[in-house]
Amino acid sequence: MKTKKASSRIFTLIVLLALISVVGTACGSSGNSAKNTGAVSEGSNDKTVAAKEIGELNLGLLTSIDAIPFIIAHEQGFDEKHGVKLNIESFKSAKDRDVAFHAGKIDGISADLIALAIYNEAGLDVKATSTTFGEFDLLTGNADIMEVKDLQGKTVILSKNTSTEYTVAMMLKQAGLSEKDITVTEVPQIPTRLELLKSNKSDAAILPEPFVTMGQASGLRVLSSTIQAGVNPFILAFPQEVISQKSQEIAAMYAAYDEAVAYMKSHDQSDIIDLIIEEVGYPEEMKNEIKIPEYVPAYQVDGEQVKAAFEWAKEKGLLSKDISPEEVISDVVFKK
Repeated sequence: MKTKKASSRIFTLIVLLALISVVGTACGSSGNSAKNTGAVSEGSNDKTVAAKEIGELNLGLLTSIDAIPFIIAHEQGFDEKHGVKLNIESFKSAKDRDVAFHAGKIDGISADLIALAIYNEAGLDVKATSTTFGEFDLLTGNADIMEVKDLQGKTVILSKNTSTEYTVAMMLKQAGLSEKDITVTEVPQIPTRLELLKSNKSDAAILPEPFVTMGQASGLRVLSSTIQAGVNPFILAFPQEVISQKSQEIAAMYAAYDEAVAYMKSHDQSDIIDLIIEEVGYPEEMKNEIKIPEYVPAYQVDGEQVKAAFEWAKEKGLLSKDISPEEVISDVVFKK
């Protein structure tokens, strides 16, 4: 039973995350588009676990590229094959995801390290169980800007106190600049960021897919990305209570995830492109321009990534506690 103080903290957290939602173009969830295939595979080592033995995990995933392996794992029946039924609910905004999360409707969520810092600042025992395969890109349409260092004195669109601002801060640092060297224009709505950039209302903007590909199609250029900069704030997170109660289901989920990654590597893009278009939100007319990421098997969060993100969160006043990486990284499947 939550105390009044804990409830107040949770309410404050929901309000804060509503204000700093990283991904979202509209309120409301898109619903679960992944359908249970009920697939059964036979084999000496590959038998699907009997339905009565299968536990369930409810996942709240943002509509982004890091959700694709989970969705394919469910679509292809890899989840039940490994002993878990994944109930996937897709959300277009972090605000709506968090409302469902705190209402106890979902067990685990796709999130980021800055959100993880905020959860734990609010007294919630939430831990990262792995990274996920997300990506932010810094785009420009200004012909005078060829590198990140050329952003000095220029305007950059992002969402403050989020992993997008953190990502830009790390890119600037690598280029010998700081956040004080740019003028920030705060625009939480991602489609609006893209439109402002396309209309030359800003010099650069940080964007996720599918808006990166859409921007490139309109002539914008990528200055850097989280992959190029070696910044990985993307995680899958669960409350410790769920981790303790559903450790076997979480392990089965990752086994299914890895099989989904192998499936994507062994199949032509044409076999999964329609699913990606539907789940991520790419325009149908850009079907031939989409590049599917080189997904890799799931792995543990890097403690140094956590440390860097939490240090930045403290600088921004989002985190007042001293929290070590070991306190927020779960070894339920992957060792720290």
